[in-house]
Order: sequence, then C-alpha cells, then structure tokens
Amino acid sequence: MIPDCKDLTDMPFMTSPKEIILPQGYQPIQQPLDNLMTKEGVSLGRHLFFDPILSADSTMSCGTCHGLDGNFTDNKALSPGIDGIESRRSSMALVDLVYAKNGLFWDGRVSTLEGQALLPVEDPIELHDTWENVEEKLKRSERYPNMFRAAFGIKEDCDITKELATKAIAQFERSLITLGNSRYDKIFVRQDGFPTESELRGFQFFNDEDGFGGEFVPDAECFHCHSPPLFTDNSYRNNGLTFFTDDTALGLDDLGRYEVSGEDRDIGLFRVPSLRNIEYSAPYMHDGRFNTLEEVMDHYICGIEQSPTLHVLMTNHCDPNDQMRFIDEQGKQDIIAFLKMLSDTTFFDNPDYQSPF
Repeated sequence: MIPDCKDLTDMPFMTSPKEIILPQGYQPIQQPLDNLMTKEGVSLGRHLFFDPILSADSTMSCGTCHGLDGNFTDNKALSPGIDGIESRRSSMALVDLVYAKNGLFWDGRVSTLEGQALLPVEDPIELHDTWENVEEKLKRSERYPNMFRAAFGIKEDCDITKELATKAIAQFERSLITLGNSRYDKIFVRQDGFPTESELRGFQFFNDEDGFGGEFVPDAECFHCHSPPLFTDNSYRNNGLTFFTDDTALGLDDLGRYEVSGEDRDIGLFRVPSLRNIEYSAPYMHDGRFNTLEEVMDHYICGIEQSPTLHVLMTNHCDPNDQMRFIDEQGKQDIIAFLKMLSDTTFFDNPDYQSPF
C-alpha cells in the first residue's frame, strides 16, 4: 500500500472535448453524461488499453486480444490469457461500439463499455489480476497519476480508482469509429466511382435487390441482420451453427444469450458482429470455427443447422430448384467481393488508434 498520497494540484486541470468526425450516413453519437469523451480521457484510455500493467504479470494488455491489425481482434479462434488458458469465445472486434446500445460481449452480459472494461482484469482466464492491485500499480506509476489528473481532475494519486480507469478505457473504445473510406462508402454512399461486376452482383445478393434491367437475383437475406451503415443491427440471433432440439438444448457447451437471460428463446443466440473490415477479422463466429470468408459463405449457403431458436430467415441456399434462394459458386464469390468492399485500411493507419508505446 502507498503510505502517503502525492498531491497533484500544482498541475492545472482543464479538459478539451474530443471531436469526432463521423462518416457520411452515420448517426450522431450518444455518450453517457458522466463520461463524455475528452482528449485527455481518450489519451489515458488508449495508454491503459495497450499497457500490460493491467495484467498480473505485466505480459498482456487489452490490446493483446484486441489488436489494431486484426480489426481489434487477435485473429485467433480462442485467446489464451496470461496463464496460457484459452478463452471460451473468440475476441470480438471493437469497432463502432459507441453505437452498441443492446449489450456487449457475444451474449450481451453487460450494458455499458465502462462495465465491459471492468471484467477482463479480474477474469482468471484473461488478465488474472485484482483491481486493488492494479490501482496500486497505477498510483506508483511515474506516468499515470498526472494523466488521471489531466483526464479527471483528481487531487492526489490516491484518488486513482478502477471506476476512473474503466471510464478512460471506455472513452478510448467509443472513439474507435470506422472512417468511411472503404470502397463501399466511396462507391455506394458517396456515388464516387463504379463497382466491378462481381461487387455489384454481391451488393444485390446481399441486399436482396434485383439487377439492372429486371435481372433476377436470388435473395441472400444478409442485410436483415447486417444492415448499413454499421453492418450490424446489434441484435442476438441463432444463425444455425449447431443442431439441437428442445430436449437437448440445455446440453450445449455454449448456451449463448440464454446464460444471461435464462429465457429458452435465447438458447444458441449470439450477438451479430459488424462486417466493417471483416476481411481482417478472421477467424469467424463466436468460437472462431471458420477460418475464411469462403467457409463462412459455405455455412450460410448449405450448412445451416436446425434448432428451435433458429432465426426465421436462416435457411440453406444450395437447392438449385429454389429459384428465390439458390446461390451458386459465382454468387458466393460475388458476396465475398462485396464484403471486401467494406475494408478500410486507413482505419489501421490512424495514429489515434495505435499503441502509444
């Protein structure tokens, strides 16, 4: 324990609002009134996010499992924590979370980014520390007392708390907004340029739109769950990954949102992820079972498993006699071409999103 508290009031305290420029088509963001984004708060949050000081042995940070190059994932099916034990689910991408108003994590078990940021530190499979210990490390740090003073106006280093730390991390995570520089945004939103034939067909498949001149295009049903501009509706769906019946449902290894709600209708439901930069977020699904977009498309075309909670739009598309839904190999590649239009590599080059260390 720190025997004495260090006074910080000789350092002026005045925060500056964090200005966020939103891409065309994005709705105005909403922030909690008790944790509005400031330049100082976001900067502190970025340091804490990428600093292994939050883990028990100082070997891992939030950024270890949510790295920028992987669209704020680690590109692993399951992520090992500091003790080498793998997580139960795949690390989710952290993009556009300022718009997540329907719960976080794959099962929606917390409602705010502040609440989300509390959990990994004390999770025995992740950073495996205690907040009491982390608070002491932050107070002893040469860097952080002044940064907490700048962000939150604390008067002495003893005022550093887990609540303030997670507020800062939440501010940084709210700032991770995709930049609107993808080919999709350029061509379909700003009407600047033209898609390839394959990209256009993929757009039509994805959005259940027929082609020009009345050309019939089967319905892939993608946009219902992955709606623009975020390409998620922030809902929870059973997308047919696992077969089960009413009698076998509770025997699943992972019950999904049911583990939070206790409602039978939520068995096998998981959060719908954003498709922004999906090309860089492999592997896919809550358990990372699919390594490529081709494998994902194979699932949606001919791999849907039946269960009582399967979403009504989930159906296989591999019956050539079903003109409304049949998707052939060319259609599969067209949809993938469209998905790659959602890639925005300028997001990865943004210095505000990169590690400060």
